[in-house]
Amino acid sequence: MRPMFGILRTLLTGEVRAFARGLSLSLLVLVMGVGLLALSGWFITAAAAAGMVGLGTLFNVFVPSAMVRFLALGRTAARYGERITTHDATLRALSTLRVRLLRGVLRAPYRQLERLRASVFLNRVTSDVDALDGLALRLVLPGAAGLAVIGLAAIAVGVLVHPVIGAVIVLGHGIGPMLVFAWGQARAEAPSRRARAGMQALRSRVIDLIAAREELIAFGQLPVARAGVDRAARSLSQSQARIDRIERQTGFWLDVMGWAVVAAALGIGASLADRGDISAAQAAIAVFASLALAEAVAPVRRALSEIGRMRSAARRIASMLEARNRPAAVRMAPDAAPVLVAEALTAARDGAATPIFAPLAFSVAPGQTVALTGRSGCGKSTLLLIAAGQLAPLGGALRFGGAPVHEIDAELRKSLIAMVPQRHALVAGTLAENLRLAAPEATDADLWSALDATQLARTVRTRGGLDLRLGFRGAGLSGGEGRRLVLARALLTRPKLLLLDEPTEGLDAPTAKRVLQGLRAARPDAAILMAAHRPEEVAFADRSVTLDHAAVDR
Repeated sequence: MRPMFGILRTLLTGEVRAFARGLSLSLLVLVMGVGLLALSGWFITAAAAAGMVGLGTLFNVFVPSAMVRFLALGRTAARYGERITTHDATLRALSTLRVRLLRGVLRAPYRQLERLRASVFLNRVTSDVDALDGLALRLVLPGAAGLAVIGLAAIAVGVLVHPVIGAVIVLGHGIGPMLVFAWGQARAEAPSRRARAGMQALRSRVIDLIAAREELIAFGQLPVARAGVDRAARSLSQSQARIDRIERQTGFWLDVMGWAVVAAALGIGASLADRGDISAAQAAIAVFASLALAEAVAPVRRALSEIGRMRSAARRIASMLEARNRPAAVRMAPDAAPVLVAEALTAARDGAATPIFAPLAFSVAPGQTVALTGRSGCGKSTLLLIAAGQLAPLGGALRFGGAPVHEIDAELRKSLIAMVPQRHALVAGTLAENLRLAAPEATDADLWSALDATQLARTVRTRGGLDLRLGFRGAGLSGGEGRRLVLARALLTRPKLLLLDEPTEGLDAPTAKRVLQGLRAARPDAAILMAAHRPEEVAFADRSVTLDHAAVDR
C-alpha cells in the first residue's frame, strides 16, 4: 500500500485546497441528503400524528417544508460544485503526475531507456495514470466523507432518538461495509491485476501490429498477429467481466446490510415508541436517516473493486518517478574553453567490467573534427554516449570545459552538447514540429537555414515545405532524408559539441560530402566528434582516433 500512499501525496501536492473544497462539498452533500430524508420522514410522520389527534390545523407545515426545499436545492448545488471541483483538481493532478513521470523516465540510465518498449511506456503514461484517477476521486474523498457522515449521523441519532439505534448505525453502516469491502477487495485483487495485464498486452499487440504491418503482410503473418490481438481482447473482457461480477456481489451484500440496518432501526424504533421512550416522529427520523446513509457507502463500490489495478499501477509508476542517476549538478567555470579532453579513458558494455578498448587520450578543440574509427562493435557508439553524458566511463575521465561530462548539470549539458545517434527518432507530425522538438522558439527562417545546411531544403520545398506531414516514425521520408532531418534538428540547438554516429549513413558520396561541409559551415566554432565508417567521413575529419585494444590517435 505504500506506493499508493506515495502517489496519493503526489496527486494532492499543489491541489490541497481544491481537494479540501471537494471534501467539504462531499460532506455537505451527504449531510444534506441524510438531513433531507430524515426531516422528510419526521415531517410526514409528525403531520400524520397531528392530524390523527385533531391538531392538524395547529401544526406548522411552513418551516419544515421550507427546510425540505432548502436541503433538496442545496444538495443539488453542492453535488454540482463537488463534481466540478474534484474532477478539475483530479485532471490537473494527473497532468502533473504525467509530467513528473516523463521527467523521472528521462533521468533513468540510457541503457534502461534503450530497453524500454514504446508500448510499455505508453501504458505507463496513459492507462496506469488513468487507473489512479479513482484513487482520490472514488476512494479517498468519498470514503473519508462517508465515514465522517456515518459517524455524525450515528451521534445525531443517538442524541435525538436513542443511543441503541446510533450504535446499530455504526455497526451496520460503518463496520459492516468495511468487512464487505475487505472481502470484495480480496476477491477483486487478482482479476484487477489480470485486467491491467490484459490491457497492457492488448495495447502492446495493437501498437506492434500497426508498426510492423508492412512486414507482417509481406511475410503472411498478419492473421497470426490479429489472432494475438483477439486473444488479448478476450482475456481482458473475461477479467473485466469477473470484476463486474464481484462489484455486483459486493453491492448486493451492501444492499442487504443497508436494508438490515433500516429494518433494525424500524423494529427498535417501533418498540421504543410503543414503550413511550420516543415518539413515532423520532422513530421515523432514525429509519429515514438509516435509509439515507446507504448513499454514503455506494460511491466507494467501484473503486474497491479496482483497487488491485490501482495498487499495481501505483507500484509501477512509483518506481519510475524517482531518478535513478541523479546528476551531481556540476557547473562549468564561466571562462572554461569548450574543449573535450579524454584522459586514460576506458569504457565497458552495460553491466560488464572488462574494457572494450585500450585507454584513450585525445582532445577535440572548438572548430575541430575528430573521427572515431575501428571495427564494428569496438565501442565507438559507447564512447559517444559517454561524451554525451549518458554513460559514465569505466576508468579515466572525459572532460568538457574542465568538468567530467557525466557530472555536468543536465540542463547545462543539454544546451552545450547535441548528439545524433545511429537510430534517429522522428514522430508523426509536420516537418516543422519535428524540428522544433529541439528548439521550440526557432523561427521558420532558422528551420530553413538548418535544412539548407543538411541539403534537405530543396527536397522538401516541392513537397509542402515545413508543413510536410510525416507518418509514424517519420514515414514519408527516405532513410537518408530522415537522417538529414535529424542532423538539421541537432543544428538548431546551436551546440558547442556535436556528437555524430555515422552521420552520412544512407547518403551517396557527393551528398555526404556536402552535408558534412554544411554542418561545419553552420557551426564553424563547434567541436565535432563522430563515429566514422565511410571514407567521406574520415577524409572530412581533421584527425582520427582508432579504437581497438591498442587505441591510436593520428
